[in-house]
Amino acid sequence: MSRPIPEEEYGKRAGGAFKLWMRGIRDPYLGNVEVAPGAGAEEDEKRLKEYEAEKDQIIRKVYDIEHNRRYRLFRKFYRAAALVCCLTLIVMLLITVAYLPPVGSADNPAHNEVAAKYIEDGMQDTGAVNIVTGMILDYRAFDTFGESNVLFIATCTVLILMRNDKKKGKGSAEEEEKRDSHYEPKSDKILQTMAMVLVPFIILFGVYVILNGHLSPGGGFSGGAIIGAGLILYLNAFGFEKTERFFTAKTYKWISFSALSFYCIAKSYSFYTGAHHLESGIPLGTPGDILSSGLILPLNICVGLVVACTMYAFFALFRKGGF
Repeated sequence: MSRPIPEEEYGKRAGGAFKLWMRGIRDPYLGNVEVAPGAGAEEDEKRLKEYEAEKDQIIRKVYDIEHNRRYRLFRKFYRAAALVCCLTLIVMLLITVAYLPPVGSADNPAHNEVAAKYIEDGMQDTGAVNIVTGMILDYRAFDTFGESNVLFIATCTVLILMRNDKKKGKGSAEEEEKRDSHYEPKSDKILQTMAMVLVPFIILFGVYVILNGHLSPGGGFSGGAIIGAGLILYLNAFGFEKTERFFTAKTYKWISFSALSFYCIAKSYSFYTGAHHLESGIPLGTPGDILSSGLILPLNICVGLVVACTMYAFFALFRKGGF
């Protein structure tokens, strides 16, 4: 029966040292090879002066704007090109204006067949009493969808630039809570009492404006702005702690994503059926009824939700850097 070999003795043997080196445990040359310090390089003053002279010459040629020939030529070309571009744009605009019809002419773009189409056939085509709502959510619904996406993208951009990520902070939870208390409003009884009275009516009025957008002046943009103002008033009165009970960053993301997705799917179906001259199967209802105008009512709701969430998100981000 062989006796166990100590690790130090095993490492001194050739086979053991080779195995330890192959496993990456011990390097046989580490600490066992004497390294002689290299001789210090002697500085050649003449060569050092030549190097400094070359360096100064390069800096003068590159950064000396007054005597740099290439830079002067570039500045002259830049000014000439800018002048040519501006003059070309001015000439194009003047020619375009010269071809415009005179004021009051029947050929004026304000009197073309598109506006007449909206006025004469708007209610029949869209089922909306409000011609403006029928125009922006039916005839020009694709453009309105782009505007709603612009709001969402703008909020994402502001979130990226101004977000205060607590996970990256080095402070403790107590320090974070103390820092957040700076953004909370003080106990203002007048503000809180008035907010308790006004906020429900503001939000209710915003809902009314959205739901009646196809019947009277209003719609998703104006109604959403009213609801967003109500949320901001509630936030100023009661602070983030109470507001986050029903509206957080996750709430904003899901509402915006759901509203924009429904808008995209609904209008894609509408565009497809219209482009192929097919019946959409979506009834327009009786003009003047609350449940009428086909997809305009749900699209108004989607736009209102996106606008309300965007307004609140902007305010929260600029105030605190987060929801």
